[in-house]
Amino acid sequence: MNQAYKGTPFDLSGRAVLISGATGLLGTEFALAVASAGANLVLGDLDGGRLESLKSEIASAYPDTQSWVQVLDVTSADSCRAIAQSCETRFGRIDAVVHSAAIDPKFEQGSDTSHFSKFTEFPGELWQSSLDVNLTGAFRLAQATCRVMEKTGKGSVVFLGSNYGLVGPDQRIYKKAGQEEQTYKPAVYSVCKAGLLGLTKFLAAYYMNTSIRVNMLTPSGVWNRHDSEFVDNYSSRTTLGRMSEKNEYHGAIIFLVSDASSYMTGANLVIDGGWTAL
Repeated sequence: MNQAYKGTPFDLSGRAVLISGATGLLGTEFALAVASAGANLVLGDLDGGRLESLKSEIASAYPDTQSWVQVLDVTSADSCRAIAQSCETRFGRIDAVVHSAAIDPKFEQGSDTSHFSKFTEFPGELWQSSLDVNLTGAFRLAQATCRVMEKTGKGSVVFLGSNYGLVGPDQRIYKKAGQEEQTYKPAVYSVCKAGLLGLTKFLAAYYMNTSIRVNMLTPSGVWNRHDSEFVDNYSSRTTLGRMSEKNEYHGAIIFLVSDASSYMTGANLVIDGGWTAL
């Protein structure tokens, strides 16, 4: 049994937690973290095969956890409604939802970076596709899941932000030695993350006088097999002198979806290695 948090404010035993983008770098960690605190899971992502693999990994590590997987496309309102209904049907409610689904076109492995040399050349279709997933997708899923939460009058909604939603990207860290024309972090990433912060505050205010809480978790750069030049450049901008590890957000996500954060709403929990302190 999952006993580590039993009897504490972090105990998620019997809670139903829905996670979008569940097979992503951080989505997987969020799923493992809340499972360790006893939660039952509804996991959504586009890749059904990877969802099944994640379900097996969770079952192996936490055999008492009930996990339900469902293909989720956050650009489809019908898909968002379907997974919310699945969670309600299976568990009777939605206690928490973690919005982790996102695309980051510049850093998708094998992506064409030729569009990321000038702001004035950034394609409109990439701008729109990022908005559709990262911002409008979060809006759609929030609508679907909050409809279920309204029936009980309680729940926790967590959006995933970025330090680049708080400050502009330091484009110098993307410059590589010998590169004639550097690539850059596109504007749409900052716009989406800043927009999610606005949505966080709107929904927190909208659900005043209820126990539906809405917060944001803001990580910064997570090490994911980046080349050493980028790691050194990025690390030099943090007060801790390094990128984060993917498991360093376990405690934060358990805190945000559990009763340990019961007096917290409309807030942004920033865990960025001190990036925004400089």
